[in-house]
Amino acid sequence: MTISHKTIVVVPCYNEAARLPTDEFEKALRENANLEFVFVDDGSSDDTSGVIQRLRQAAGERAHLLALPKNSGKAEAVRQGVLHAFSLGPEYLGYWDADLSTPLRAIGDFARVLDERNVSLVMGARVQLLGRKIERNPVRHYIGRAFASLASIALALPVYDTQCGAKLFRATPVVREVFAQPFSLGWTFDVELLGRMQEQFAKVGVTDLLRECVEYPLEEWVDIPGSKLKPKHFLGILVELGQIFLRRKRGRH
Repeated sequence: MTISHKTIVVVPCYNEAARLPTDEFEKALRENANLEFVFVDDGSSDDTSGVIQRLRQAAGERAHLLALPKNSGKAEAVRQGVLHAFSLGPEYLGYWDADLSTPLRAIGDFARVLDERNVSLVMGARVQLLGRKIERNPVRHYIGRAFASLASIALALPVYDTQCGAKLFRATPVVREVFAQPFSLGWTFDVELLGRMQEQFAKVGVTDLLRECVEYPLEEWVDIPGSKLKPKHFLGILVELGQIFLRRKRGRH
């Protein structure tokens, strides 16, 4: 993983003390002088902040801790972390799931795509292809495919995988504006994020989001046990997708 630009990756953490792979983060920082992490402790009730503090002592000043006073949910943890990352002056910034279901070496792949394609966002796509290691629970996979189809309809975009927790942005004023206000949705904030990007780029004359976003088929993704997303949440997710669809319809009129 070679990264040529200052890159800051936000890692939202809620009760991750027992499963945060600190050795992998330390290794990534040792191997990449241009890489930094902002760990956001989202009001954890366990020793997540302590684990991150010990990681900071071992890894140095490029591992940052942002501790939120109460649990606000992943969307707000990511948003607060991204705004904090902007204050540190990155060229690229993004967010990554704490369990590293997407390996950290993919950050270099995403940065390379940003370099070569001159786009604003690279997002991971969990596509099972020959020569790639994508291990997903079959039930979650098929539910995810149904969700992705509905998200594509809601956004009127041919997006394959909105929910992969690995995304890297070019640190521009337009992207900062996307994160300026709290997200109104919870589980589907990634979809709302893309909707906001559509709105913000339209303001600067870019009406085709496909010119600014690239989905990158991951080399490896492994379904790590302990996900906060449970089957009982899917009804709420459908409601949120409906809200996004209705907002887009109203916006067009």
